Amino acid sequence: MKILLTNDDGIEAPGIQSLHDALRHALDNPEIIVVAPDRGRSECGHSVTTGRSLIVNRIAENWFSVDGTPVDCVRAALTKLAPNVDFVMSGVNAGANLGVDLLVSGTFAAAREASIEGIPAMAVSHYRRPDVPVTWNHVPGWTCELIQEFAAVAIRSNTNQSNPPGLLWNVNLPAIDPALPPPEIQRCDVDQCPYKRSAKVVTANSNESELTFGLDFHGRPRNPDRDVYHCFGGRTTLSELGPYVA
Repeated sequence: MKILLTNDDGIEAPGIQSLHDALRHALDNPEIIVVAPDRGRSECGHSVTTGRSLIVNRIAENWFSVDGTPVDCVRAALTKLAPNVDFVMSGVNAGANLGVDLLVSGTFAAAREASIEGIPAMAVSHYRRPDVPVTWNHVPGWTCELIQEFAAVAIRSNTNQSNPPGLLWNVNLPAIDPALPPPEIQRCDVDQCPYKRSAKVVTANSNESELTFGLDFHGRPRNPDRDVYHCFGGRTTLSELGPYVA
């Protein structure tokens, strides 16, 4: 089984190592090729680099950094560094990607790019709260069942599917005590509630002003039985999606 692993927090982020560990924990001797941004590229959405060449560095065996966006990394991998992979994993992102967050998430965009190309892909993010310890060693235990299910479905879809798009899952782990057993997995749709933003204007001079936005991420509006509601309620959410906006 050949897997491409990427993220948007950068190749040195602890989340990508935790997902690497999780894949090895869940699957039997997988071949994992890591192609990730050389630094943090959070909230870059589906942006790509044009007008210049990308710089690729081999960090270690099967580990490559790219001076571009997560989508650049997937394109570089699927065309050159890791062709013919069975599926793509993106994450684990340090923070939730729920609801309208998917419109700007680089983590989800990397998975979406693979899906557009007909490759099954799963994005994994981890909701965080200031009152819950930030650890990563629980991720293999919490994601084992999901990874095994996804891998099985992905292999079947590769066998039966002749045209894009590929399977696309978005997963969010909850912000609960990492010492607890793996949380319940809740399949659900993505919330469509917009954020309630506040704006502050600071006037520097008569011609120029500074405008800053604020929002309450943890208190954001939510609909019942959607991903924000369930993840904030302590469950791992799984949303099965398509890559196209229309």
